[in-house]
This record gives sequence, structure tokens and C-alpha cells, in this order.
Amino acid sequence: MSTKIAVPAEGNKLCSHFGHCQSFYIAEVENGKIVNETTVTPPAHEPGVFPKWVSEQGINTVIAGGMGEKAKDMLSTYKIDVHLGVPTKATRELVEDYLNDTLVTGKNNCDHKH
Repeated sequence: MSTKIAVPAEGNKLCSHFGHCQSFYIAEVENGKIVNETTVTPPAHEPGVFPKWVSEQGINTVIAGGMGEKAKDMLSTYKIDVHLGVPTKATRELVEDYLNDTLVTGKNNCDHKH
């Protein structure tokens, strides 16, 4: 079974805020291994645009530092698993941590209500 995991990025590192990223690192995973990696530029940021766009990319999981409540709720309605409060690390390393069950999560680094 194939899974797609997205990480908001600045270069090859985590962008601390989901809605302010320059790009998304997307890892396609099969049998617990990364089989394909792409970096994609999202559409212009407006409330609600990123969650819909992420869903359209076939993403199953988002790993992020922080995210507004509205975005979190919208991703949930699209049945996308969200992991927040992760440390700033290389995007691939975060996905590998997730796959190895060693991903460190914490407090949502965002206090946006919208």
C-alpha cells in the first residue's frame, strides 16, 4: 500500500508554519520505505487553500511544526493524519523518523484560530 507524506519546507528543512512554506516535500512510501521524493510549490496562500491542495495531491499524512486550527480541522475532514510540534530538521529525516516511530511531536507552534 502506498502512502504520501507531506512536510512544509524552506529549502530542505521543515518550515515551522504550515501556511507560510515555500514548498512541500512529498515522500511516497511503500512497505515502510521512501520510494519517491518530490518538492512541489503550493498555490498562493489564502485561508483554506493549502488543506484542499494537499488533499488533491493524494497526501495521507502531514508532518508540521505549527498550523492554524482551521487548517488542522480542514485536513481532518479530508481524512489526513496531522503530526504537529515537530522540531526543525531536514524534511526527509522527519519522514524517516515517522516511519521508524521515532518522530518527536509537541505543542502546536501556531496560535492562529483561522
